[in-house]
Amino acid sequence: MRTVRRLLYREILGSVTLVMLGFLALFFFLDFIDDLERFTRSGAGAGAAALMTALKLPGHFYELLPIAVLIGSIFSLARLAQSSEYTILRTGGLGPGRALGLLSSLALGFGVLAFVVGDYVAPWTDRMALDVKARATGGVTADAGAWLKDRVGTPDGEFSYAVRVGKAKASGVLEDVLIYEFDERGAMLTRTTAQRARVDAGGRWALEGVQLTEWTAQHTPMSAALQTAGQAPQPMADGSLPLVRQHQLPQHVWQSRLGAGVVSAALLPAWNMSTLELYRYTRHLSSQEQSAQQHEIEFWRKALYPFACMVMLSLALPFAYLHFRSGGISYKVFGGIMLGISFVLLNNLAGHLGILRGWTPWAVAAAPSLLYLGLAMGAFTWLVRYR
Repeated sequence: MRTVRRLLYREILGSVTLVMLGFLALFFFLDFIDDLERFTRSGAGAGAAALMTALKLPGHFYELLPIAVLIGSIFSLARLAQSSEYTILRTGGLGPGRALGLLSSLALGFGVLAFVVGDYVAPWTDRMALDVKARATGGVTADAGAWLKDRVGTPDGEFSYAVRVGKAKASGVLEDVLIYEFDERGAMLTRTTAQRARVDAGGRWALEGVQLTEWTAQHTPMSAALQTAGQAPQPMADGSLPLVRQHQLPQHVWQSRLGAGVVSAALLPAWNMSTLELYRYTRHLSSQEQSAQQHEIEFWRKALYPFACMVMLSLALPFAYLHFRSGGISYKVFGGIMLGISFVLLNNLAGHLGILRGWTPWAVAAAPSLLYLGLAMGAFTWLVRYR
C-alpha cells in the first residue's frame, strides 16, 4: 500500500502543482499590467508594481487552491484510468474504501495548507501589499473610512459612542477622526474631531489636534480630561453655564473598548482578515447590536474553506472509474473546470442570498460544500456498483 500511496500522491501533487503554477503565472501577469500603469502614473516605477503583484500571489493561491486541486486530481486520475494503471491498482487490492482513505489523507494535507496560507500568510502579504501601495500613493492604506460603535458604563450612567475614521496610514496613524458621545437616552452630549489618532490594543485612543464641542454640563468620559487640562466650563455673568462650549486641545486621551484589532478589522475588507479576526469582529458587532450577518457568513466561509479541498478531491475520484481509451482526458479536465467554476459561483451566490434572506450563517457557508460532497459520493457509489 505504501507504493500505491506514493504513486497516487506523486501523480496528484505533480498535477496540482502544475495547474497552480499556470494559474499564478496568469494572475501575476494580469495584476502586473494593471499595477504597472497605476504605479507609473504615481512615479513609483515597475519595481514597486512587481513587488506588490508578488505580494498578492499568496492570496490568489488561497483562492485558487480548491480549483487547482480539482483540476489536477481529475487530470492525474483520468490519466491513470486511461492507461489502465488505476484498473491494475484496483485488481491489486485498491478497493473503494482504501481509495477514499488515501485521498482523504491527501485532502487533509491540502486543507491544512489552505488554513495556514489563508489565516497567516495571505493576510500578512496582503497588508504588506497595502503598505507598498501606501508608500507609492502618499501613505494612505484605506481611504473609504469606517463607522464604529462603543458603549462605556460609568457611575454617572452609560454612554454610547459613534466613531468615524476617515483614513488610515501604513504607519498605523488614523486621520479625520470624528466621535459623537450620547447618553443612555440617546441625547448627544459631545462632538470630538481629531486630526490624527493612535489606538493601542487596550482601546486607548491618543488623539491629536482635538476640537471638542459640549452641549451639556454633565460630566462625561469624553470631557473628563478637560478638568485636568484646566478647561472646565466657566459660568457666564448670571452664573449659568453656556449652552454650547468649544475647546481646543493639542492632545486628548479617550479610553474605549475599541482596540487596534477592531479598528483595523473595520477598515480592512473581510477577505483580508484571518478567521480569528473575523470571529472577534463579529462578536464586537453583536455586542454593539449592529448587523453582523455579512461578517458571520465570511467567518464561517473562511473556517470551512479548507473543507472545500476535501470536497474537490472527492469530486475527482469518480473520474478514475470512467473508462475512455482515447480522447477522454480533455473532456474530463473540461468537466472539472466547469465543476470548479460552478462551485465558486454557488459559494458566492449562497453568501449573497444568505445576507438578503437572513439565513443562518453557518448553514449558508456549509451548504455548497455539503451539496457537492453529496454529489461526489453519489457518483462514486453509482460508478463502483454499476461500472
